[in-house]
Amino acid sequence: MTNSLETVTPEAANSTAIVLRISPLIWLAVLGLYLTLMLPLPFLAQVSLTPVPTSGLIAGIGLGGVALYLTLTQQVHLDPQGIRVVYPNWVPKLWQRGWALDWSEIVSLTPRSTGQGGLVYYLVSQTGQAYLLPTRVAGFSRMVSYIQAQTKIDTSVVRPLAQPWMYSTLLVFALLMGLVDAWVIGTAIALG
Repeated sequence: MTNSLETVTPEAANSTAIVLRISPLIWLAVLGLYLTLMLPLPFLAQVSLTPVPTSGLIAGIGLGGVALYLTLTQQVHLDPQGIRVVYPNWVPKLWQRGWALDWSEIVSLTPRSTGQGGLVYYLVSQTGQAYLLPTRVAGFSRMVSYIQAQTKIDTSVVRPLAQPWMYSTLLVFALLMGLVDAWVIGTAIALG
């Protein structure tokens, strides 16, 4: 995702703003997996004569794809005032569930274990509210370095939940599934 040597000095953090987006590797892997799982379904539904109308299935898959795409447009904005997790202006307001914290509001960084045994980190505000630290951004090391420069909270132990090799593996399997999809769709068209 990022080079672990990237650091942000306190001076740079006080004078610059940074916008971080979802890592392209994660973006491709997740969208690729969605497409390879969903693309053959309308063809299989037609061949197997399921009671679900093909047009309804295509509409549902399209809506799911749009929802996934909107989710992957999340951005992290870092500036001398604070951190914001936002979506681009063109994303419908109903979809936008971000948050913002001024640096002065952040009192700690707390790890919590996930159900799968990993660790996620939360920024804790003065009111005790916890905000999930985004881990799937390109520039993760730069982000935690910026947070440390602004809050003086040690972020040296913070690691992304998933490593790049995991998403690379997912992307490779999505591509392999794409080959199987091509065969399934070709067979369905020949039978249909």
